[in-house]
Amino acid sequence: MAASHSQPQAGNVSPHIEAALRAARKLLLHAGLLSFFVNMLMLTGPLYMLQIYDRVLGSRSYETLAVITLITFALFAGMAVLDFARGALLSRSADAFEGKLSDAAFDVAMDAGRAGNASAEQPLKDLRQIRQFVSSPALTAVFDAPWTPFFLLLVFLMHWLLGVVAVAGLLILLALAFVNERASRAAGLEANKLTASSERVALSAIRNASAVDAMGMRGRLKKRWRGLAETANENAVLATDRIGGLTATTKATRLFLQSAILGTGAFLAIQGAVTPGVMIAASIIAGRALAPVEIVTSQWRQFALTGAAFERLKKFINMAKEAAPRTALPDPSGALSVDKLVCRPGAAPRPVLKNVSFDLGAGESLGVIGPSAAGKSTLARAIVGVEPALAGEVRLDDADINQWDREALGAFVGFLPQEVELFYGTAASNIARLSDDIDDEKVIDAAKAAGAHEMILGLPDGYDTEIGEGGRHLSAGQRQRLGLARALYGNPKLVVLDEPNANLDADGDAALAHAVKQLKARGATTVIVAHRPAAIAFVDKLLLLVDGEVRALGPRDEILQKIAPRQVAPFNAEARNKQKQAGRNE
Repeated sequence: MAASHSQPQAGNVSPHIEAALRAARKLLLHAGLLSFFVNMLMLTGPLYMLQIYDRVLGSRSYETLAVITLITFALFAGMAVLDFARGALLSRSADAFEGKLSDAAFDVAMDAGRAGNASAEQPLKDLRQIRQFVSSPALTAVFDAPWTPFFLLLVFLMHWLLGVVAVAGLLILLALAFVNERASRAAGLEANKLTASSERVALSAIRNASAVDAMGMRGRLKKRWRGLAETANENAVLATDRIGGLTATTKATRLFLQSAILGTGAFLAIQGAVTPGVMIAASIIAGRALAPVEIVTSQWRQFALTGAAFERLKKFINMAKEAAPRTALPDPSGALSVDKLVCRPGAAPRPVLKNVSFDLGAGESLGVIGPSAAGKSTLARAIVGVEPALAGEVRLDDADINQWDREALGAFVGFLPQEVELFYGTAASNIARLSDDIDDEKVIDAAKAAGAHEMILGLPDGYDTEIGEGGRHLSAGQRQRLGLARALYGNPKLVVLDEPNANLDADGDAALAHAVKQLKARGATTVIVAHRPAAIAFVDKLLLLVDGEVRALGPRDEILQKIAPRQVAPFNAEARNKQKQAGRNE
């Protein structure tokens, strides 16, 4: 079965979130069970001190001292094993949570990137933040916190006055934690927001380093980046100072409270109300009761960041379209129909395409021309199904393009976007569309069809050359030809090329013309968006797009005659040259 998409109801929790919470919950419950034993074994120290003061010192028995010391050692060793196991469970719960959400987060990020969202990678960052927090020691304090009332009860059982002092200390620490949250939350979140903005500016500058330096823009970009970074740092320092000050206050308060309990115990011991052992044990147990509060306070920023990350991630995934099963369609022949298509990409204030309609039979080719900002690239993206239609439809073999499973349809579609994006890996793996099982014969056939075979053989390691992230080790023309080879890989039935010769030289133009003729010969339906005439020298039909509307559509030569003479001349002249050159080569 293939998959289509349906929008989940507002307010419902995505099944991806539910599955992730279920997967993590099971392991977290086991971690909680281990926390019971770990916290019970935390009483080993106080009990040991109680026995030392009240039994060993009174009896002066070396045998008793040796026995309780060995028992204490064994109990602490067991506690270490259980604490390690608890940490391992927390780490695995983080893995389980991430494993259930990683695909959904990746899909959401991809959809956001396709829509032009500047912070498209945020879902992946949020998932990483949650994972790091769940597997961190900060979460251990959350599991220890429920045992605070139990330890306070033990202190009360030793003497009610000791319990009152311990509870008063707890209330003071909770008040400090509340102040900490109110004082640092806004500054911390603002710091993160500005940091993300500064990172985007820096990454944009790095990606366009050549243009930046060539036009003397480095200083201005650096100033903009530093302005955002410094403001972010100011907020981060403000939040850190507030958290640090309150954390130090909390720590000092806890230590003083332990001393206060020790002093109260001494007062009671002088009166004979408690033994010296109880005095020491009460101080240790009270310290253990208050420790989780101190840890939570010191890690409060991480709690706040993780909470915000989870809410964002949940919102992203809940808003995403969920896949619904549909019948797998037969392999397409390539017949294309666009009917009254209206598109408004991203945050465009008005539609970019307005009632665009045309039909192509299997094996026909169409050239799309028009001025800049006419909507040509939007049309190219809509034809391959990556630009949603506001109205109208795109049909491939009579089926709406959205009825096809994207992975299944991708094998029959070749797409060369205006800005060619290659991936880290070899030239061969990029042509093969990152396939795990690369078919060398298909790769070479695609490269030859794109006229890129000799160019690739000229690379240091030929088809096995690592091209770097985004193909940064290649020239713009080489990236264009490699992208064209990728579009032609596997003999697709529908090929859409957006400005395929934008970065090509004369040899590249000749190779492109040869590729278009090959596509027609093997029956592929081809749509070419072009500014330069060479790209449409051999197409069957021509579509003139102006301001998102079809101004002319029909046979190539007929449409060229309808266009103003100053527009026709370059198309006709270059087309004749290309046809003559092609005739000499055949």
